[in-house]
Amino acid sequence: MPLVFSRPALLWHRDDAVVRQLADRLREVLPQLGCTVGGAQIFPHWGPSQDAALRDRLALDGTDMGIVLGGDGTLLAASRIVAKLDIPLLCINLGRLGFLADVSPDDTFQVLPAVLLGEFFAEERLLLDVEIRRGDELLRSTTALNELVLHKWDSLTMIEFETRAGGRLLNRQRADGVIVATPTGSTAYALSAGGPILYPDLRALVVVPICQHTLAIRPVVLGANQAVEIELTRDNWSKARVVCDGQHSITLEIGDRVRISAREQPQRLIHPVGYQYFDLLRTKLHWGG
Repeated sequence: MPLVFSRPALLWHRDDAVVRQLADRLREVLPQLGCTVGGAQIFPHWGPSQDAALRDRLALDGTDMGIVLGGDGTLLAASRIVAKLDIPLLCINLGRLGFLADVSPDDTFQVLPAVLLGEFFAEERLLLDVEIRRGDELLRSTTALNELVLHKWDSLTMIEFETRAGGRLLNRQRADGVIVATPTGSTAYALSAGGPILYPDLRALVVVPICQHTLAIRPVVLGANQAVEIELTRDNWSKARVVCDGQHSITLEIGDRVRISAREQPQRLIHPVGYQYFDLLRTKLHWGG
């Protein structure tokens, strides 16, 4: 049978004996299965130029799938880098939690032959396009698979900001910050801050305040067709920062605007046959049953 994927790229962050041993074994086995193997070490805090350089290299190599060796943080970085290439990611979990990285290292060489031949469960995960503007100047643009967090960082004083959805005022509030999360990110920081769990295939965003001044402002779920815009108000005393997927950050000034919209092209994730999201929730959140 012809391979569905024949030019995978190994993507890893940690440089330790466990990762090196697995990568070496993959470089040995994958060619035996008919693949040409590429790849590179990646870093979560790379800037746009470094992301682009690796993305160009992967495109030149004809990469058709990314095999991530690491945990959820490594997968988030990989997604940011390859988002524009529209290639799926399979993650072998060498991290701690493994909400996204769900293939056990012990199962790797049983799972891979089937995946290469097209036997897998694939899903599309919503990605965020993030733009940060100061007046007419675009300060930063990036993508996020989990969430964008706007938060205070230099004092105990709350920040004040205004949130709009689809161009309409949603609320004005004082809080420690706000999270705008995808369904994927709804089980991350947003969940810890009291937000709901969204099923992964929903095209929706959840806006979750962080330690808000008034408990009347609650998490809100919005259709992904509504872009969310957050602006620091003139009454701000604390400095604020925007962080995407816990990796890229930028400091804001009063009047800066953050625009978050759903990316048209989703991130495709590959799971072994038999993957069940509810099984994952029960296991990772210790729901029992």
